[in-house]
Amino acid sequence: MNAIVLAGGYATRLWPVTKHRPKMLLPIGDTTVIDRTFTELEADDRISDVFVSTNRRFADEFEAYIESSRYEKLTLTVEETTGEDEKLGVVGALAQLVDREGIDEDTIVVAGDNLLSFDVGEFVDFFQSAGGPTIAAYDVGSVDRATSYGVIELDGTVLTEFQEKPDDPSSTLVSIACYGFPAETLSELRTYLERGHNPDEPGWFVRWLHDRTDVHAFTFEGAWFDIGTPGSYLDALAWYLDGRTHVAESATVERSTLGENVQIMAGAEIVDANLRNSVVFPETTIRDCEIRSSIVDRENTLVGLDLQDALIGAHTRILTGGER
Repeated sequence: MNAIVLAGGYATRLWPVTKHRPKMLLPIGDTTVIDRTFTELEADDRISDVFVSTNRRFADEFEAYIESSRYEKLTLTVEETTGEDEKLGVVGALAQLVDREGIDEDTIVVAGDNLLSFDVGEFVDFFQSAGGPTIAAYDVGSVDRATSYGVIELDGTVLTEFQEKPDDPSSTLVSIACYGFPAETLSELRTYLERGHNPDEPGWFVRWLHDRTDVHAFTFEGAWFDIGTPGSYLDALAWYLDGRTHVAESATVERSTLGENVQIMAGAEIVDANLRNSVVFPETTIRDCEIRSSIVDRENTLVGLDLQDALIGAHTRILTGGER
């Protein structure tokens, strides 16, 4: 069995922090967003190869990441696009990858920007027992939130209804970006596209499959984070930290208060400041600041600021109160 990890998004809602950095490599404690998925796939003996699908723009970053990692199954496969206006769509990119790499086995497909509380091995167990196309499903608990996803209804574990981003959802159970496709289903990707169907949202492909065969759903409780906005990234970090702080050994914290869910990275300097629910990237200096629910990128200098829900790009210098 193979696995494909989708890591080709441009994450424009997280710019400027992700303008030159894939969001899948954003830090979560001592690891990154994508590491949890890679670790579980690496440990599962049923998975022979893990194809990491990214775009030309971020290929160098992923190549360096893979070369320096402990993972042995990863193979980088690159979609020849460099911006949002060139994207093939998720289904289009997936079909191209299957052709490019000659994938002809049962395959797990997971979005690299998702943080899942279940072990991917549990999903593989379910997929194998189901014997057909399989999705993972999660109850988001909110009709408003459900409108942003593919909403499903089930009879037992079999899909009976699929609505892609409906205005009036019939349930709060949604399909998330974790799929199991039997080998014969992979060839249907090309058929689906040749018939002119939507190449972007994978939910439309699932709905198309649902009209032709039984699609099964693996439901889970716990946590799921679809990391695409500053808020969702900070929520994922808070889930991981569980109220703690995470301060790198080489960081300096003096006369400061670090509240819940704060991560301070290597070489950062925090002096006379109060931080809560925030992340500070390497080599940044923060003095005499109040910072809440914010992301502060690397090599910044912030003095005398009161920030909430802020997103500060790298190499920024903001001084107040007469500082120079």
